[in-house]
Amino acid sequence: MGVPSENASSSDAVSQRKPLWLRRTMAHRGKFRQINNLIDALHLHTVCREAACPNRSECFSCGTATFLVMGAVCTRTCAFCGVEKGTIAPLDLDEIPRLVEAVRAMRLRHAVITSVTRDDLHDGGASFFATLVAALRRDCPDTTVELLIPDLKGDHASQDRVFASAPDILNHNIETVPALYPALRPQAQFERSLELIRRAANAGLLTKSGIMVGLGETEAQVLAVLDELHENGCSIITIGQYLQPSPNQAMVKEFIEPERFDAYRRYGMDRGFLDVVAGPFVRSSYHAADQTSHIRNRHG
Repeated sequence: MGVPSENASSSDAVSQRKPLWLRRTMAHRGKFRQINNLIDALHLHTVCREAACPNRSECFSCGTATFLVMGAVCTRTCAFCGVEKGTIAPLDLDEIPRLVEAVRAMRLRHAVITSVTRDDLHDGGASFFATLVAALRRDCPDTTVELLIPDLKGDHASQDRVFASAPDILNHNIETVPALYPALRPQAQFERSLELIRRAANAGLLTKSGIMVGLGETEAQVLAVLDELHENGCSIITIGQYLQPSPNQAMVKEFIEPERFDAYRRYGMDRGFLDVVAGPFVRSSYHAADQTSHIRNRHG
């Protein structure tokens, strides 16, 4: 893939003016208003809105969304994340039936659910996740379930509680390369996240992870992360361009050209992942339903 450019590891942010391949219209069409109104009516949160995802218009218009549970305020201060930080509210257990109602109303064939990180909870929210999966299995039996979970502070009992709920896909984002963790994920540990993925795979779950690029990493560092993820049982990987959610988050260091995303995908597929989705607008849950169907049709 070539030698990394000097500016890949520079501390100076690039001009924040987006290149042509990152410009898109945000037309509201299709089911956008229907989904937006449903989420408001049920008092639910989505990553699409809370994290200022660039795909929100597309996904809502297609009748899908990625749900954010256990509130909309995070206990961690990751420098790249647009989710609010601050005072944490108590868990709202009524959120579970409201989310189930949304999944049923949206007729989702694949539901992606993530959460803020709740380090204030003794189990990090593991019991909430398990209860939610059980409710979806009972009331939406034709919907596959993908959980995108935090590291649960590395607690094995909490992780095992989530694993035992048997989501169809267990997703945990590695987010970035190890060298950038101190600056971007100060309360996280690369090895702890890697261990979670390994333990989920050993528990028999289909595992998934994601990484953002354009934060100052080199190509060699990205390839090394792909190697480690594969060696630790990760089956699916997403790679997308980091975009600054607001002026309060880390600035973009580099806009990655589409050709390099193609090269990352080829490397990952050659390495043996079941699927690698890589591109400027790719996010963890982007087209997740199609990805899941594709993997099932190809691999069973």
